[in-house]
Amino acid sequence: MAEGVGRLKPPVQCRQCPVADGGEGSLETLMAALGGSIHPLRVTGPLGKPVESCFGIAGDGKRAVVELARASGLGLVRPPLRDPTRTTSYGTGQLIAAAARSGCETIIVCIGGSATVDGGAAIAQALGAEFRDSAGRLISEPLTGGRLCDIRSWQPPRGLPVIRVACDVINPLLGSDGAAAVYAPQKGATPAQVRQLDGALEHLAALCGVDPDLPGAGAAGGAGYGLAAFCGARLERGIDLVLEAVGFRRWLEGMDLVLTGEGCLDGHSLAGKAPLGVARAAAEWGVRTVAIVGRTAAGAEKCLDPSRGGLLDAVVSLTHLYGHGRAIRETATLLADTAEDVVGGWKTGW
Repeated sequence: MAEGVGRLKPPVQCRQCPVADGGEGSLETLMAALGGSIHPLRVTGPLGKPVESCFGIAGDGKRAVVELARASGLGLVRPPLRDPTRTTSYGTGQLIAAAARSGCETIIVCIGGSATVDGGAAIAQALGAEFRDSAGRLISEPLTGGRLCDIRSWQPPRGLPVIRVACDVINPLLGSDGAAAVYAPQKGATPAQVRQLDGALEHLAALCGVDPDLPGAGAAGGAGYGLAAFCGARLERGIDLVLEAVGFRRWLEGMDLVLTGEGCLDGHSLAGKAPLGVARAAAEWGVRTVAIVGRTAAGAEKCLDPSRGGLLDAVVSLTHLYGHGRAIRETATLLADTAEDVVGGWKTGW
């Protein structure tokens, strides 16, 4: 987009500020903002096999960043093997534990993009929480969504640092808007498995006693809930946490228009996704926001409706303008061209 704006004559001042909402890419964004370094670590992947992962430590040595997708992400599971009754978030807990051992006082955990619906129990398990079955036996294997109903009692982990959770959605844990119903099908669940997983998460919530309607509890297959219930973590909108870290409001000083984007803008975008968070922050400074997206889907119109929390001033779809094929093949070129047209039109009274 910046390339396209840079073509305009006379020149337009353009600032580039990378952002993320707690999903994939959040680690690099935050490390760039915090002057940090990346530390590799082999952990347990979503299918229980080792994967190469990493975590970040900020330049001050006091804060760490863990990205769930690097250890327990959907991209680590080939499509034929996707089954959230069998996947685990244990590796994410191992990353948090390593960051804690490094001496960091605060750990930011970005939980978008998961392959799991295990309620975050496996994360807590890797951090030292004890889960026992009906016979009082310690469950030592990494927990999965399909094993949550085996849990009959638990003890929390001890000695954890402050954990701030960057949630990329604000869904509750249970029900029609919950972790299983909304996101498990994207992770390979059948309708019967969705019902199974929702029941398993309900069982987990009954054991914990923490409100399953906590905003963000349903993020990453309930990882938000588990981190809050088992580890005392604070759930936050991921986009707000990232915008705070990168100093986004300083970037807005003197600006008249913000361009943002997303692959697909739809009704779910209102539940904590980056474009709406950017628009909300910009609106506080009286700056308009335009989203240039790959495509729009059901509910996208809500993102333009302030009464529904939609603060975008306009949405431009590459698929609508150029067709699906070109939008996929020529994304970078079309983003630049569209940004040039949008800002050029805005300058002349768009």
